[in-house]
Amino acid sequence: MHGPDCDHSADKPIGWWLRHVDGLIESSMDRVLADEGIGRRHWQALNAVAGGADTEPALDAALAPFGGASRLVLDQLRAQHWIQEIAGRISLTPTGSAARGRLVVAIRDYRARITEGVSEEQYRTTVETLARMARNLS
Repeated sequence: MHGPDCDHSADKPIGWWLRHVDGLIESSMDRVLADEGIGRRHWQALNAVAGGADTEPALDAALAPFGGASRLVLDQLRAQHWIQEIAGRISLTPTGSAARGRLVVAIRDYRARITEGVSEEQYRTTVETLARMARNLS
């Protein structure tokens, strides 16, 4: 059936959907983070530092799936006084910890919006399927 009410989304390959969803995640997350003056890469770096990545090599390793830690991103977080580096160790400042706390709430709400109408089982199956496909291609 073809017509204005016809949904051809199932005709699109998974690669199309992956790129499309990733682009939507990138742009919509940037809008969520814009109030704090940061983007997705800054958020990922903040989380990595909060999670224990306290050197540039550790931060690069933690952020490798996203292209590694950018010197520009770190410099911008330093300029905002959100991170500091003392004796080669990177850590969140009190200002950075407070900002991250605000962002955790905003990101939690954002992630709930992304998965609205998706059951826990559907989400888990999707992630497991993508993980299997990644292993198949590795």
